[in-house]
Amino acid sequence: MAQKSRVTLDAALQPQTSAMNHVVAIAYFFPPEGSAGTYRPLRFVRHLPALGWSSTVISADRYDHERNDPELLRLVPPDTEVIRVRGRDPWQAVQAWREERMRRKLAAAPIELVNQVEAATHKRVRSAIRSVVRRTEAYYYRPDLAMHWIRPAVEATVQVCQRRPPKTIWATAGPISAWIVARQVSERTGVPYVLDLRDPLGLSYHESECHSAWVRRRLRRTMYHLFKGAQAIVFLFDTVAEAYSVTFPGALDPARIHIIPNGYEGPLDEFVPPGGNRFTVLYAGTLSGYRYDTFLHALRVLKDTHPAQARLLRVHFVGEGMNALATEAEASGLSDIVDVAGPTSHAEIARLQREAHALLVLGRPSTVKGHELFAGAKVFGYIKAMRPVLGVLPQDETRKVLSRVGITSIAAADSTAAIVSNLRALLDSWSAGSLDSFLPDVAKCDVYSARRQTQGLIRALEGAAALEPFVPSSAKIPPSLQDEITGLAGAQCA
Repeated sequence: MAQKSRVTLDAALQPQTSAMNHVVAIAYFFPPEGSAGTYRPLRFVRHLPALGWSSTVISADRYDHERNDPELLRLVPPDTEVIRVRGRDPWQAVQAWREERMRRKLAAAPIELVNQVEAATHKRVRSAIRSVVRRTEAYYYRPDLAMHWIRPAVEATVQVCQRRPPKTIWATAGPISAWIVARQVSERTGVPYVLDLRDPLGLSYHESECHSAWVRRRLRRTMYHLFKGAQAIVFLFDTVAEAYSVTFPGALDPARIHIIPNGYEGPLDEFVPPGGNRFTVLYAGTLSGYRYDTFLHALRVLKDTHPAQARLLRVHFVGEGMNALATEAEASGLSDIVDVAGPTSHAEIARLQREAHALLVLGRPSTVKGHELFAGAKVFGYIKAMRPVLGVLPQDETRKVLSRVGITSIAAADSTAAIVSNLRALLDSWSAGSLDSFLPDVAKCDVYSARRQTQGLIRALEGAAALEPFVPSSAKIPPSLQDEITGLAGAQCA
């Protein structure tokens, strides 16, 4: 089943040439889906027209949305054709219905009931049942839960290729199913495909989603052949490219690798210090899977040792997965400093950022394999907002990005003392009217501008050399993956 839609955009990103190249973008996540996976394909689709490329987007007509944000539809260029397809999947349809019913029920429920429901999900019997269900899904859904989307997406893309032959097919993952769509269409039409990887799939980063070694081996074999046939492969960072190059020997020619991080869109915001008599720190986005325990402990220490400064501080968390934090903050006596709110629209997040004095970014726990490879799209939105950023981070790519643009207010995720020190420094500079000393360096930020990133993508779509060539062995494999990658190298290709 396929649906077509066309949406509007401001004239700033209209085509600059009459003879345009055409690309078909395979993007499972696309507006009105507002989750993190949406913003990378949306950003490229918005900027391609100004650089001489038109696009058709093949996206999923999902049974549910992780975060429904219809306002994002206004950001899609008016000449971009968006075709939405859905594979028939009764199991996921039922699960989506149950989740939506539970969301509606909990949305109006008191926090005590929400906590009781969440606590019940962690009981032994329910956890065991959930584990069996996930294991069964991992065996059935291959390569991933989007499996049933592949066939209709292939048919829709082939029809586009016949009607308006593209120069290239560009597929962004996860899910890996999007890559399979690109390869199958390429085999049927002869149009080359380019792979774009947003998350380090297949390197045990998402190990909890693949319980069986057999399932993981099958996924890696699939990825090996996908890499082998691609015109170009785009990774976010050189460390990610290095990890995959070692894990998939022979599949990744360094000349076909392009390093294109996420970025920010449009000009950097102007820094106008917000008013108010409290210093507001904002965290926006999903909290589940991020480490915040030492940050809460640091707030408690600040309140105990410097109560006058603590009374001036407000930390506002907005997004999914906030209930556990709210409970822990209350138990720690931090309710006068910490407040939480549920997910909201992209436009509202932008407003909240303008009203914040500083923005908080957290990292993945060090127990997560491959946590060093992570830098969420959030950090680039923070850079665009041109606000001081407080990083509470391990040695990961987020830390590297912030350091590259001149952010100095970064604390080790396991150091309460360093977090307190950075909070006090920010509060002191705010009181002294010198908060601008913590801003990113404008000149250094340009490396992450969307226009520059799109220029890099076009090099991949054209089969040209990368703007910044990847040099094997120039980056180190993350310590948390070192042993596993060394042991896996070549095994999935046997």
